[in-house]
Amino acid sequence: MMKTLLINAHPDFRNAAHYSIQLAQDFLAQFRATFPDETVDVLNLYDTEIPQATTEELLGIWEKQRTHVSLNVAEQHVYEVNQQLLAQFKTHHRIVIATPLHNFNVTSKLKDYLDNILVARETFRYTEAGSVGLMTDNYKVMMLQASGSVYTRNDRYTSMEFSRMYLEKMFTEIMGFDDFYVVRVQGTQTHGVDVSQAVREGHAELTTAFAKFY
Repeated sequence: MMKTLLINAHPDFRNAAHYSIQLAQDFLAQFRATFPDETVDVLNLYDTEIPQATTEELLGIWEKQRTHVSLNVAEQHVYEVNQQLLAQFKTHHRIVIATPLHNFNVTSKLKDYLDNILVARETFRYTEAGSVGLMTDNYKVMMLQASGSVYTRNDRYTSMEFSRMYLEKMFTEIMGFDDFYVVRVQGTQTHGVDVSQAVREGHAELTTAFAKFY
């Protein structure tokens, strides 16, 4: 059995009314029914210390390490938090990300989290031919996304949905994950969309994807 990490990237992560969180709860229910003796580790990004890629935090720390300069107490703490997040990520072969779509992209904390795990020689490495993923031992990721608009109609909005593109590229092409699944509840604030039907379709997509995930 592969260890599973559910990353909740919603700022209002305690509110079960949000559609991405409902998808996450559905995933957990299906997991418990299928694997009653297993557990899912849950990481609520907006209830967790996530270092940022700034000169005061990650960028400054990595530069000091590159130039063999000792870290101060605060920097050492940030580095330890980063290493804990990275170690947790690498030990889970199934990653589930529950997230709303914010301004066509991932939430800010999710971007910060990716900055902590996209680390050369840890999850990918550089070669003369370009970067090569190191997460190649049957790793899979599933994105559970909710959005107010519809992004699958092949119209002007389709190419503006950057979150799926960003996550898929980072996980599969940079880190080397084998599979990337997308489950959507979309159009919840779009005129003419039957929200109840959109929700049913999203949960049906999840059931189909779940069967392929393990």
